[in-house]
Amino acid sequence: MIGIGAEDLSDLRQRLARTRWPDQPPGPPWQTGTDLAYLRDLVDYWRTSYEWPRREALLNRLRQFRVTLDGIDVHFIHQPGVGPAPMPLLLLHGWPSSIVEFTRLIPLLTDPAAHGGRAEDAFTVIAPSLPGFTLSFASGQPRSSIARIASTLATLMRDVLGYGHFAAHGGDWGAHVAARLAYTQAQRLLGIHLTMIVLPFATGAAGESADERDFREAVRRWNREESGYATLQATRPQTLAYALNDSPSGLAAWILEKFRAWSDCGGDLERRFSRDELLDNIMLYWFSGCINSSFWPYYARVHEEATLPAGAKLQVPTGFAAFPAGAVHVPRSLAERAYDIRRWQVMPAGGHFPALEEPVALAGELQEFFRPLRSTAERLD
Repeated sequence: MIGIGAEDLSDLRQRLARTRWPDQPPGPPWQTGTDLAYLRDLVDYWRTSYEWPRREALLNRLRQFRVTLDGIDVHFIHQPGVGPAPMPLLLLHGWPSSIVEFTRLIPLLTDPAAHGGRAEDAFTVIAPSLPGFTLSFASGQPRSSIARIASTLATLMRDVLGYGHFAAHGGDWGAHVAARLAYTQAQRLLGIHLTMIVLPFATGAAGESADERDFREAVRRWNREESGYATLQATRPQTLAYALNDSPSGLAAWILEKFRAWSDCGGDLERRFSRDELLDNIMLYWFSGCINSSFWPYYARVHEEATLPAGAKLQVPTGFAAFPAGAVHVPRSLAERAYDIRRWQVMPAGGHFPALEEPVALAGELQEFFRPLRSTAERLD
């Protein structure tokens, strides 16, 4: 269960009230980063109107647990499915997200019959806070690369929860973890469903298709305009952490800019996310003090090891849903060089946070992709 005390909440309100605001540079709002007027208004709401005890109680309706694994107290949701044979599904968030992203999605997956679906499509959902993120962080604990996160969660699923076989879904770092699990735990993975493809090779080979050339050019543009945050988090995470760990307004600015840039919100954050949802996510980062640790996968990818070894070919059935906003999607021709693609869907709406933006569409995709794999699950277990 989540529990934040009155003293911590009082400290937060005082820090918010003492925010020393920068000026707003010339040019359109948001062009150079989080808009000053929007953030001031949101921080005022955060300080005076946002009701964390009520939001905490809503989050605590989900079944939550902790277990110590690999020197980390791992927090996870374990929500049983309502149906004849629910499939165990590991839901994996990314950065700068958290379990908050799954609050709309989980009921659709665990009890589809209650939402107009079929009971046979039910999942039992296991949604961890990734080791090093929010509720799975404590100061001084070991840092977790993607390889280590995948290993820890494999132990959670097998040794703690007793699932011999399971499915996984993820985007962003969650897609990296799912891919790593498919590489290292292929005999236990029933299938993986992704909203981002991790390639174990460089692009740009001779004879590439028009789609592949367009992809390479889109990546170039993204790196020029959008990748500054990743470079900083991968090279000097400690320096950045001093500012974001000390200022809740600064932390909010850093996270909110990505929710706006990467979602299908048309420039209006609150068209896709409520203020309370945005602040719920920021609260978990703030009170856990995890922002420095949450940067570690970026640093580890550059300085330790890649998610997948060069030339890896995954043998696990894979589904992919391309939500149009906030990402440069790999062409299917490249994905099929590394994955056993069984389903490939281009979605009409949504972005980097589909579980919050398009939960009904995402739930439907997960049900469609995993439906033919359920017979395998029943045979194995």
